Amino acid sequence: MAKEFGRPQRVAQELQKEIAMILQREIKDPRLGMMVTVSGVEVSRDLAYAKVFVTFLNDKDEEAVKNGLKALKEASGYIRILLGKAMRLRIVPELTFFYDNSLIEGMRMSNLVSNVIKSDVERRGENPAEDDKED
Repeated sequence: MAKEFGRPQRVAQELQKEIAMILQREIKDPRLGMMVTVSGVEVSRDLAYAKVFVTFLNDKDEEAVKNGLKALKEASGYIRILLGKAMRLRIVPELTFFYDNSLIEGMRMSNLVSNVIKSDVERRGENPAEDDKED
């Protein structure tokens, strides 16, 4: 019977929490002035490498995202040092940061669906308030 959560998954969850705390409290780079969210971490089986997926809130500007990723790349050594102090690991994984646009895409798709529903209701000439009264 396989373990439900192997060591790499458990380490990835803990890394996600710790990196989020470090980015919030320790990193004071002005290029990261916008809020950074760690949306996920994938760790290799040997725990030597970690892909850190981040989302920048208020990231309408593509240039700001590039600058934010560059700042994270430059701070990755310092983040590793802080991770080494916070977590008891034999090897602290090498961090690689990637932009995760799934949150933005999800919001965009949700808006598209809402607009289609709204236009469909308008096209039919229905009033959603009347439908609620019938129940």
